[in-house]
Amino acid sequence: MEFLLGYAGGPDGYAPEEITFWWVAIAMGVGVLIVVILLLGSLVSIVKSINTGVAGVRDTLRAIPENTANAALIPITADRVDSVLAEGLVHHAFITKVLAG
Repeated sequence: MEFLLGYAGGPDGYAPEEITFWWVAIAMGVGVLIVVILLLGSLVSIVKSINTGVAGVRDTLRAIPENTANAALIPITADRVDSVLAEGLVHHAFITKVLAG
């Protein structure tokens, strides 16, 4: 254990402070490595979330032509609704005359 902390029994030619310095540097490097791994994991998670959202937008955009394929029928339908409304007003006027005497 003393060797790990840089005390007696360390490699020849190195002062105990130098050995302690290197162990502290190695520990800091491991700490930085762990932080980098955690940040990259978070980044991958965020990118997957964005990719899922983009896929949803893409699917919505692909569905637009199907949703608007029958848009040409809107004016025809509007004319027919107007015809039905006019017929209903004729019936309303008739019933009003009958009930009014």
